Amino acid sequence: MVDFQPEKNLILRYYRALDSAHPGGDSEAMTEFVTRDFRWKGYAPFGELQGPREVGDRFWGPLKSSFRRMQRRQDVFFAGKNQMDDFQSIWVVSMGHLMGLFDETWLGIRPTRKLSMLRYCEFNRVADGRITEAAMFFDIPHLMAQAGQDPFGPQTGAFLVHAGPMPHSGLLFDPQQAEEGEKTLATINAMIGDLGQWKSGLPLEDELARTWHDDMVWWGPHGIGATYTIQRYAKQHSGPFRAAFADRSSTGHVARLAEGNFGGFFGWPNFTARHLGGFMGMPATRGPGEFRVIDIYRRDGDKLAENWVFIDLLHFWQTQGVDILARATEIGK
Repeated sequence: MVDFQPEKNLILRYYRALDSAHPGGDSEAMTEFVTRDFRWKGYAPFGELQGPREVGDRFWGPLKSSFRRMQRRQDVFFAGKNQMDDFQSIWVVSMGHLMGLFDETWLGIRPTRKLSMLRYCEFNRVADGRITEAAMFFDIPHLMAQAGQDPFGPQTGAFLVHAGPMPHSGLLFDPQQAEEGEKTLATINAMIGDLGQWKSGLPLEDELARTWHDDMVWWGPHGIGATYTIQRYAKQHSGPFRAAFADRSSTGHVARLAEGNFGGFFGWPNFTARHLGGFMGMPATRGPGEFRVIDIYRRDGDKLAENWVFIDLLHFWQTQGVDILARATEIGK
């Protein structure tokens, strides 16, 4: 067994304190758990924030004022040592939805006064009993679509509120067998080795089949959508995505870890590529774009079965000269 219980328990207590804090009290709730120089990497338009005051005042307070009676509904929770610093640091990962009554405007998105879901995934680095840094990505375009302000055109995949793991086994509150996490991380690394540079020399579906089950599910972000089976994933995302870009950089991650049958990574950015046109139906810019991505995986046996994907599409399109939030504001008028 690998015991990350102190780190997991810290994050669970942190979430209880943060989630129960009233708007305006978020910074105080965070202070008990994070360091003074706590660094927070967030989905655009938030970017990098520092310290509990800035994170509480700029993100949590306004969100809670808009999302009344907010609940955190976790689907995946695990911890592990970070491969990217030779397994020196420990990170705790939480993925799911923030659910609330969307009663006030947030980021120019009009309220629905109905139950709404904001997909999230957060990586927290824990050291000496405190959270020192975090990366928290969302799916803000998915919330826009729920509010009738979809900034994108038709997507190649399905529009869904994303489900959690099929076996409902993603909440790893208890210690896990070390060898299971090692298998998961090795499988993720094999997949990255095959797919990271788009140069395997194999037909795309054959390449995917090396590390993915045929009935894999790719839970992609809004604007791209979810796909099911290798064949449909190749046709509805991976193939069109590769055709839309050139000059893909090497893959860079800040954290990559696994525990039990679950693992994941994030980058800041993960990679850059030059847009040749066609991605999400948009014309070519010929300019480089940054992809900040979180990927969460479930392994089944010796292959990957499910993948939850968070791409900061607001930031990517900013690098291409397109302000997606401004589009949503116009749609909302």
